Amino acid sequence: MIHVYTTEKLGRLEEVPLREIWPHEALNFTNWLAQEENMELLSNELNIDIEVIDTEVPAGKYRLDILARSSDDETIVIENQLEHTNHDHLGKIITYASGLDATTIIWIVEDVEEEHRQAVNWLNEHLDDTINIFLCKLRLFRINNSPAAPKFQVICEPNNWSKAVKKVNDNIDSETDLLKLEYWTKLTDYIKQHPELHLKERKPTKYNYYDMKLTDVKSSLAHLSLTVNTQKKHILTQIWIEDNDELFEYLFNNKEIIEEELGIDLFWRNKENNKSSTIGIIRNIDSTNKYNWDECIKWHMDMAEKFNKVFAPIIKEFEIDHC
Repeated sequence: MIHVYTTEKLGRLEEVPLREIWPHEALNFTNWLAQEENMELLSNELNIDIEVIDTEVPAGKYRLDILARSSDDETIVIENQLEHTNHDHLGKIITYASGLDATTIIWIVEDVEEEHRQAVNWLNEHLDDTINIFLCKLRLFRINNSPAAPKFQVICEPNNWSKAVKKVNDNIDSETDLLKLEYWTKLTDYIKQHPELHLKERKPTKYNYYDMKLTDVKSSLAHLSLTVNTQKKHILTQIWIEDNDELFEYLFNNKEIIEEELGIDLFWRNKENNKSSTIGIIRNIDSTNKYNWDECIKWHMDMAEKFNKVFAPIIKEFEIDHC
């Protein structure tokens, strides 16, 4: 029998105590996490977009570590605890969420006690779908003398699908609403199954739109929006600009370059609803017919990927120069 061994020298993976890198939770870790490139690590792990608003935010007689918002403009509270979970912090996350009217709670800890894991799971199962709680364990690793690398591990998360199904009995007003929920759920599954896409999925809803974050672009500036119009029997992919004439004009001045790179002609609508502007494309296809769904989703994803690739760097340039 021939034994073959690698001649390449391998390193040893070792775990690093959190306090060795961040001695002070508020001064060191919170400020580190609040930086955009580090918050992106957490966003990617949770599959939600997180934009930091402020740190050390007053909430009654306490201070919340990080106040943030999602691409849906929902409030997110983030509580850091570089130690084992305890009853005190479990109470604090609920206090912060109620005081700041948050819809998403993220609790980051060094390790998780079983009773607190059970408590968070119980809350996720019994609260309605307006409240989502994530319990995350943070670990640090290094190989030999390399810099320490952080790894977020999701211990508890909301069961979005079961909550969405529960909502059918409570808040979905028609069969059309249920149809849209099913379509966006199928599209979300498609994104999860295709990691090569530079797109982040979001929680499916009963609405006719599905908003997504553009790479490295603040959601408050512009975002990608997929739409189904069940009445007019067409679907759309568009860039949605929030009340910003200057950005729309900047993009319009690059119209020829954008349309050439995309290989398609776009519609350009500046503040038709007196608030937001849109740039996009329409395809005539009936999304109420489930036999068309594979084709609709493929088109939505192809267009979304192209829009993200072309628009995101141009909008990022505008953000750097004007914001």
